[in-house]
Amino acid sequence: MSEYTISKIYQNDKRNLKLIDELLQQEGIKKDANLDYTCAMFDSDMNVIATGSCFGNTLRCLAVSNKHQGEGLMNQIVSHLVEYQFSRGITHLFLYTKNVSAKFFKDLGFFEIVNIENQVVFMENKRTGFNDYLENLAKNNRAGEKKAALVMNCNPFTLGHQYLIEKAASENDILHLFIVSEDSSLVPFAVRKKLVMEGTAHLKNICYHETGPYIISSATFPSYFQKDEIAVIESHANLDINIFAKIAKTLNINRRYVGEEPNSLVTNIYNQIMQKKLPENGIECIVIPRKKYESANKVISASTVRQAIKDGNFEILRELVPKTTLDFFLSKEAEPVIARIRGEVNVIHY
Repeated sequence: MSEYTISKIYQNDKRNLKLIDELLQQEGIKKDANLDYTCAMFDSDMNVIATGSCFGNTLRCLAVSNKHQGEGLMNQIVSHLVEYQFSRGITHLFLYTKNVSAKFFKDLGFFEIVNIENQVVFMENKRTGFNDYLENLAKNNRAGEKKAALVMNCNPFTLGHQYLIEKAASENDILHLFIVSEDSSLVPFAVRKKLVMEGTAHLKNICYHETGPYIISSATFPSYFQKDEIAVIESHANLDINIFAKIAKTLNINRRYVGEEPNSLVTNIYNQIMQKKLPENGIECIVIPRKKYESANKVISASTVRQAIKDGNFEILRELVPKTTLDFFLSKEAEPVIARIRGEVNVIHY
């Protein structure tokens, strides 16, 4: 086999980034919006013949030129990315791939978490990773006949979130509350978790859980090998539902609550899929209308809260968040978070 070289590609390397884009397009892959490291393999004429990228703890945008397939180049790209991830202290790795490629990655030491037929396979490099996560969840379980679940990002925690949690808690013996622990939000996870727990401290039937790497936010779910946005939403929803069904079985959860999303087409589609698929797994899906705030008769959303913080409008903030959240954003501790929000051009995310 010819000698090929693998190199890191920098953001200002327009030539090679263009060649990578062309290779990805040839292989039917769109460049992912979320990447923090990219490498390329070159032949002796400096043509890009293979590429791969990382984002956080995931491997993404893996491709080999069809002229060089069968030469073991993908193995070398994955090995390079794994070494890079290990060098920055990330040893628990994940990837998403097409169904037809899953066997190849199994041979490279990755294990299936969920396989959604004709859509996506979610894999990790630890044989017992997901089972270990389920066992840890089981340690934080409590007895009860009616057990419900909520999955929330809370970026930040609002009166809308509090209303939904209070309703779910009042209608069930136990509420398993999963807080998205992926740190890709403007409000850091440590702050989001603190505000959720302070804002729900009056409820005594809640079991708090971190989602870990297994419940993935829509912001970082990969879209690079999906044909269109609807396919991305469907794949993400089906992946979430399959993972959640295994979590629900471990914790004996029989209901999942979700908030209605009148402002988001994406979340509406997501909710519709959950309403159809969750009952197939023995889980009731309950969609709750969103709480409104009086002065504008509009639904309370985390996006509206972030906009109020960006604008310095603390009067409207009093209508949108519990006292615990308001007290935090009035404190010195919140200054770095406020600065981060004000530094964003657009804080309205659906």
